[in-house]
Amino acid sequence: MSTDILTHTEAGVMTVTLNRVDKKNSITAAMYGAMADALQAAQDDAAVRVVLLQGHETIFSAGNDIGDFLNKPPAGTNSPVFRFLHGIATFTKPLIAAVCGPAVGVGTTMLMHCDLVYAGDNAAFSMPFVNLGLCPEAASSLLVPQMLGYHRAAEALLMGEPFMAEAALEVGLVNRVVPPTEVNNYAQAQARKLAAKPVSSLIETKRLMKKGQAQLVQQQMDEEGASFRRMLGEPAAKEAFTAFMERRKPDFSKV
Repeated sequence: MSTDILTHTEAGVMTVTLNRVDKKNSITAAMYGAMADALQAAQDDAAVRVVLLQGHETIFSAGNDIGDFLNKPPAGTNSPVFRFLHGIATFTKPLIAAVCGPAVGVGTTMLMHCDLVYAGDNAAFSMPFVNLGLCPEAASSLLVPQMLGYHRAAEALLMGEPFMAEAALEVGLVNRVVPPTEVNNYAQAQARKLAAKPVSSLIETKRLMKKGQAQLVQQQMDEEGASFRRMLGEPAAKEAFTAFMERRKPDFSKV
């Protein structure tokens, strides 16, 4: 498994750590593949009762690694990023996230599929897909309006500007805000509380809560994925990514 993704299992909790802090935990295709494999291993291992996703106290994830993303764009539903998104959306056991610092793009949308989210007071959530000439992913075009309400969702998804931990707490994206140095330990303690409960009850309760929209989530994710892959090849995305690599402001006036 990639050293950019670390896994450790103890007391029924598999901890999956984004470990690329020098690159702001930007996610490569290899990292998506490693996280997808970790979720599958956790699903199959009876000794794993809960999964905890975490980053560093200064950064959760800057989203996709743009250079890697351009070199290895997702070509289909079997690509690593879509394997991970499908895995996190269909994971049957409790899933917890500990988030500090920036959580950009998929760093925010993956949280929609977590059961509990704990944030540092330095957390900043953003979904700047439109700013990159793209569309939302991970069924966020369905789940964000449900959670935030339409107008707040429109502001988050159309403007793509960050919102902070207290705002995320207010709309229910996170369960609790604590100091950044305490987040991972707090989330780990909560995970161990869950792991001590009957796993069959945890799984069935989660299934029943998600049953009503499981099919809708998959349909939305599929439609978003098709649009996302198409838009990657269109002029707006090409201009956005070129501008990013050239460290300049994009010019969308002709696209």
